[in-house]
Amino acid sequence: MISKRRFLAFLLAASGLATAAVYTVPALAKDPLALTGYDPVSYFTGNTPLQGKPGLTAQHNGLTYRFATVRNRDAFKENPARYAPQYDGYCAYGVSRGYKAGVDPLAYKVVSGKLYLNYSRSVQRTWSRDIPGYISKADGNWPGLE
Repeated sequence: MISKRRFLAFLLAASGLATAAVYTVPALAKDPLALTGYDPVSYFTGNTPLQGKPGLTAQHNGLTYRFATVRNRDAFKENPARYAPQYDGYCAYGVSRGYKAGVDPLAYKVVSGKLYLNYSRSVQRTWSRDIPGYISKADGNWPGLE
């Protein structure tokens, strides 16, 4: 014979309520692996960003960057401000609106020698309608965002 407790657990699981009851929204936290492992220098040197290698890394602003080549890692170490994404890699559109959001590392644009990322390609289309305006707003918002 099945206990009442097991029967209730079965009903909750079958209805999907058990999952909803135990699911918690994770706190917004920046992954210490920048660009989800993409090589920041490759955004400036090729047609497509390249995945970095776990053994080729450098630190900047508390984030770990991976690199596809030793040459790219060394270039980054010499001048991280040149290659590091704006807003520590958070979505440029989100920062312009006053919040931090993660990004799709392939939804990017280099503007005036700076790397900007967006949450998704659809968000990037919105951002692309007024890039200078959104950058100006984001630059104003960024220093005060927690």
